[in-house]
Formats: sequence, C-alpha cells, structure tokens
Amino acid sequence: MAIKWKNTVKKLPMIVKKEWKIISGGAAIIAGLVFLWNIVADRTYHPTEEAIFFGILGNLFLGTGIVLILRRILDIRYAEWNPADEAGYEAWRSDGRMFSRRLSAAGIIAAAGAAWYLFYLMGGGVWNGGGWHWNYASGYILIFTALIQYILCRAVISRFRDGQLDQIMQSMARINQKRLEEALEIEKKSLEKVSRSDQLRIDLITNVSHDLKTPLTSMVGYLELMKKEDLGGAARDYVDVISDRAEKLKEMINSLFNLAKASSGNVELHPERFEVNRLIEQILADMDDQIRESDLEFITRFTEEDTELVSDNSYFYRICQNLIENALKYSAKGTRVFIKTYIKKKNDKTPGISRLCVEITNTAGYPMDFTKEDIVERFARGDKARSSEGNGLGLAIVSTYAKALGGEFDIRIDCDQFKACLEFALPEESSFSSSPS
Repeated sequence: MAIKWKNTVKKLPMIVKKEWKIISGGAAIIAGLVFLWNIVADRTYHPTEEAIFFGILGNLFLGTGIVLILRRILDIRYAEWNPADEAGYEAWRSDGRMFSRRLSAAGIIAAAGAAWYLFYLMGGGVWNGGGWHWNYASGYILIFTALIQYILCRAVISRFRDGQLDQIMQSMARINQKRLEEALEIEKKSLEKVSRSDQLRIDLITNVSHDLKTPLTSMVGYLELMKKEDLGGAARDYVDVISDRAEKLKEMINSLFNLAKASSGNVELHPERFEVNRLIEQILADMDDQIRESDLEFITRFTEEDTELVSDNSYFYRICQNLIENALKYSAKGTRVFIKTYIKKKNDKTPGISRLCVEITNTAGYPMDFTKEDIVERFARGDKARSSEGNGLGLAIVSTYAKALGGEFDIRIDCDQFKACLEFALPEESSFSSSPS
C-alpha cells in the first residue's frame, strides 16, 4: 500500500503537468460558482453594485474554467483525428451538427433556469422576503451569465473546428497534390509510350521504305531492259502494266519515306525568298501534260499584291504539287479547279500578323462522307470506292510539311466542293527559321 502511494506521489507532478488545464479549469469553475452562489444566496444583503462586481468575477472565473476544460476535452476526443480522405470532411460536418445541437440544448436549459429564477424573484417567492437591500440584480446577472457562457462555449468550439477545417483543407491539398503528381506521372509515361510508339513506327516506315527501294530499283531497271527486247504483243502489254505499277509503288515508297522523315522532325530546311504566284505557275507548267489529259479546266485567281514568302522552296513546291495532284485524281470530269491566292491582313477584327493564303477548290467526283480530321490521316482516301489513283498519303504529306514550314493547313467541305487552304506568315513578320518547330 505504501509503495502504491509513493508511486502515485511520484506520478502526481506528471499528472498535474499533463492535465493542468482540467485542474486549473476545475478550480476556476468552482471559484466562479462560489461567487455566483454568493449573489443568489445573499441577494438580500448585496446592493446592486456588489452584485454586479461579484457577478463579473464569477463570470471571469467560470468562463476561464469552461474554456480550459472544454478545450482539453476537445483535444482528448480528437487526439487521433486525421482527415486522410474525403470522409474526414463528412465526419467534420457530422460532429459540427452534433456539437451545435448539444450546445444549443445546454444554452436553452441554462437560459430557462435563469429566467425561471428571475420570474421567481419578481413573483415574490419565499426567498424574496427580508433583508436590507434585496433586489432583482442576481436574476439579471444569471440571465447574462447564461448568455455569456453560451457565447464563450460556441466561440471555443468554432475556433477549434476552424482549426480542424484548416487541417482538412491542408490534407485535401496534399491529397490533390499527390493525385496531380500521380496523374502527371501517368501522363508523362503515357506520352513517353506514345512517343516511343510513334518513333518505332516512323523508324519502321523509314527502314522498310529504304529496304524496298533497292530491289524496286533493280526491278525497274530489268523492266526497262525487257522493254528493249523483241516481245510479243501480250508480253509487252504485261511488261507495260508491271512497269506502270512499279512506278506507282516507287512513288508510294518515296511518299512514305518523306512523310516519316517529316513526321520525325528530321527535316533539313533551306529557307529562301520566292514568289508564291510564280511558283504555282511553274508547277502548273510542269504538270501541263497531266492537266491536259485530265479533262479539267484550271482557273487561277492570283492576288496582285506581293506574294514573296520566306520558306523552303522545294517543300512548298511539293505541298502545292500534292494539292494539285489531289484535285486531278479526285475531281469530277469536266469540272473546274480554282487556284486562288490572297493576303489576309491584320486589323481590329483579325489581330495578329498578315498572312499569305493559297486556296485550291475542286468539285469532287464522289460522295464526301468524311470529316477534315479523317481525310488528313495517313492512307485515308475520300474516294472509298478506290476508283481513282490515290494512295491516301497526299494530304497527310501536305499537313506534315505545312507544319514543318511553320504554316497552317485546313480543309473546308461544302456539299461537293472541296477546298484546301494554306496560310503562311509574311516574311516581315514570319517566325520561320532554318529548323522546324
């Protein structure tokens, strides 16, 4: 028994240090209740001034004790509280409603008790007789005491809950930050995977295209030798067909190689100044035989303004050539193809920079049941019946080359009208450099 008592004595300082709020708060509450009881018990002996003085002291001690004990109780209750997820906020709201109900109930009970006491005094109860300085001061003081202590309790709980809410917000911020980092990491890995996949596809196309060129060149060479031989009519026809198909295969392989090279960004550009109107006229002259055989009428509407552009002449030539070839392959027979150039100048409605525009419009000889996003995909063809001679790479090459040159390529479809649009910044405001962006 003595040993147990000695152990308790040794632990006493530790207990006092740990629970000083409860001990101090309890002492303060007792002192406050003593002052208030003195006012009530000796109400007939205290004038109003003394009653107010003791009431103030009682509220100070009582309020201090309630604040200390209530805060300690909250600390103990939520010692293990850790809002690790969204459920923390719901628990916080649920506890808030519970505290509000209990505090309101306690406040109503205290206010009802104080009001009953005041009415009791005013009604001339047995306690209301005798004495020199009896009055209603004690009743009013208890009313204000109930109000003041209710406000103090609500302030303590509100402040504590505000601290909890800060923890929830910080926890949610950490959770969101972690999720964002995880999402960014997943996106990064996804982009890396897509990038590796694209690079592997480009390398495959490049290598296959390169490997096909050597045997195809040999085949074309032997076909040319066979044409020089004395062949029969049927054999010569077969050789001509094979030679024609070999040339088309060679064209497709070259297109694949160029497209893969442009898509990979390994395009060596040589910017120079040239006139776009003159370049298009040169392309039309170079393709004059094809145009004459096509039964199509080409109409040019060139702007009279300066169309000088700083870009890679050979790649720009290929872009316009592909668009004209596309019109030759897919236009309805006997229709007209319009080639138009104009300057889109900057103004209040179109701020930015002045741009040189090239538009090639033709009437399709097939139903255009596709979107502009679909038609610029590799191997995509508007003529799904494949009655024309396209390989589905022309517009993909145009789109890739236009981006490599710092320009924009767009397609506009209106009923059976197919319009290919190019836009490039004018040289004085162009951001074009020797390497693609």
